Formats: sequence, structure tokens, C-alpha cells
Amino acid sequence: MQPKNKYLTLNGLVFSILIATVIGCKSSAEEKAKEAKKEHPTEAAAPVTTATFELQKEDLSTAFHTPGELISYQQVDLYARETSFVKKLYADVGSEVKAGQLLISMEAPELNSRLAGAESRAKAQEAAYIASKANYTRLVETSKTPGTISQNDLDQALARMDADYAQLQSAKASQKEVSVAKNYLEIRAPFSGIITAKNVSPGAYVGPSGKGSEFPLFTLQEQKRMRLVVSIPEAYVGYVTHQTEIEFSVKAYPNQKFKAKVKRLAGALDSRLRSERIEMDVTNNDKKLFPGMIAEVEIPLSSQVPSFVIPKTALVNSMERIFVVKVVDNKAVWVDVQKGRQADSTIEIFSDKLLLKDQLVKNASEEVRNGSTLHTKLATL
Repeated sequence: MQPKNKYLTLNGLVFSILIATVIGCKSSAEEKAKEAKKEHPTEAAAPVTTATFELQKEDLSTAFHTPGELISYQQVDLYARETSFVKKLYADVGSEVKAGQLLISMEAPELNSRLAGAESRAKAQEAAYIASKANYTRLVETSKTPGTISQNDLDQALARMDADYAQLQSAKASQKEVSVAKNYLEIRAPFSGIITAKNVSPGAYVGPSGKGSEFPLFTLQEQKRMRLVVSIPEAYVGYVTHQTEIEFSVKAYPNQKFKAKVKRLAGALDSRLRSERIEMDVTNNDKKLFPGMIAEVEIPLSSQVPSFVIPKTALVNSMERIFVVKVVDNKAVWVDVQKGRQADSTIEIFSDKLLLKDQLVKNASEEVRNGSTLHTKLATL
């Protein structure tokens, strides 16, 4: 039993020596690490660098895309002037007519009776005037002999002649009125164009709007020359003039571009849409374009005076304000601005607190607090 205890004692001694050695090595390693940290302290973290750029002025050329409507240069709905019946039609839908061409003839038998009565009254008044004029002339000749005709008789004869003359003129006017009304039984084209609607047939009862005709007899449109109507928002009205040339396309010919030039500016804003109506004249000799077509219009927006242009990333559009971050003495300063035209990656701004070559933060955000210190680096755009 003694040898066994001897070996156990020896093993315990060896194990204690091993543990002491491990602990000693660990302590030595920790002390060396501490000394290394003292000899080589950790370098301080580098400050965040903010990219900036110099503010410059440019002539930003952009385009405004908006829908427009093609309408006839001239369009008219033709109604009957007198209550009558359609006698004959000389045109139909799609007919191309010339100015003055007869389109429809009508008949109204009562007009013939009215004309005959007006002619009879005019002849009767003419006879009465001739008689009163002859009577006055005889009295004037007789009055040359002193004491034969009183002045009162002459005055009465003159008044009678004047009254008959007035009645004659009135009768002639009535006769002319009926004659003109009879001419309205023929409707002619007021200008050259195309008949785009027909609402009557021979024998139809027609008359003025609301008195026999609910719809017009014909609708005539001029199509060889058309109007392109566009509404320009208030922000862009300053860029459009009478010299502005535009391009547009229609769905019927998606691969074809049409050109036109601004001819008419309303000079006022619509009270509901806050936009200005502009019109372009469009030549349409081949009649490919139709009234009522919706056009996709591209209007170039170019200013005569250069303005401040910045990257879109430099503009902060928050709920409360629109601003850029200006760098003044390495401090961030929020400057309120107004937006102008936009391109793919740039935007036009306006502010009386910005000057040429001011430094602005390239990638601005609300995280760059107003008044905070910045470490800047000038970047190229």
C-alpha cells in the first residue's frame, strides 16, 4: 500500500506544477499585451468628409410634355333660318365642299304668300305717295297766284306727301325682309371644308334652333388647317413665346413627329386650372390628322438668362421647407430655395441668398443639421 500512495503524491505534485506554469504563462502574455498597448496606442477615428461643389449658373434646356387637343381651324353648325321643309340635299357626311357651294334647299309655301302681300302693300303705298306728291306740286304752282291757296293748305299737303313717303319706305323694307327670308331657304357653305355630320333627310321639318331643329342640319369643319390647343401650367408660362416651336405625335401615327409653331397666347390664366391656353396652327393638307385627336406635345423650355443649376441630390424637399445646405466657415447653413425646371439629374433653383461659387453639400439631407460643423472636400460634378 505504501508504493501506491507514493505514486499518487508524485502525480499530484506534477499536476500542481503544470497548473502553475499555465497560469504564469497567461499572466505573462497579458502583461506583454498591456505593455504593447501602452507602447502603440490606438489611432483616433478619422472625421467624416462631406462632398461639396461650387454653385454655377447654366442655361438649362428642358422640355415639358403635356397632352393637347387638335380642333378644326374653323367649325360651324348650320341651322335653318326659317321654318320650312327640306327639299333637296346636295352634300353628305364626308363631302368636301367649297365656300359658297349649295348644301341644302328648302321650301316654305307661306313665304310666297307673305312676299306677295308685301309687294302689294309696297305698290299701294307707292301709288298713294305719287298722288300726294302730285297734289302738293299742283298746289305749289297754284299758290304762285296771290290769294288762291292758303299757306295752311300747302303745309297740310306737304305733311301728307311726307307721310306717304314714309309709309312707302316701310312697305319696301317689309318686302325686302320677306325676300331675304326666302333666300334663307338655300344654305351654302360659309367656308371650304368637310361635312362631318348630317342630321336631316329630304322632307324633314326644320327651323331655327329650338323651333323645329334640335340638332344642326350640317356640321362643317375646315381640316386642311387645324389648331393644336394646349394648357401651360403657371410655372412655365414665362418660357413660351410666339417664336416657340413644338413637336407632337398622335396615337394613330406613333412613329411620326409633327411640328408646329405657337401662334396665339391667351395672356391670362384659367381660374380653375391656373394654366394659360396656347394655340398652334397645324398644316394638314393630306388630312391625316382629325379634329378631336389627342396629341402628346413636347414644348421646349429655354430661358434667355442663365440660372443656378444643381444636382437633384443637393436639394432637400421636406414637409416643411425646400432648401439646400450651404457651407459657411465649415458650418452647415440651410438656405430656402424655389424649384424651377428639371432635367434627368439636375434641377434649377432660385434664391436671393445664394451667390456664384458658393459651396453646397452635394448629397444633402435633414441629417446634416443646420449649424453643424462639416469637414468638406470639393467634388467635381
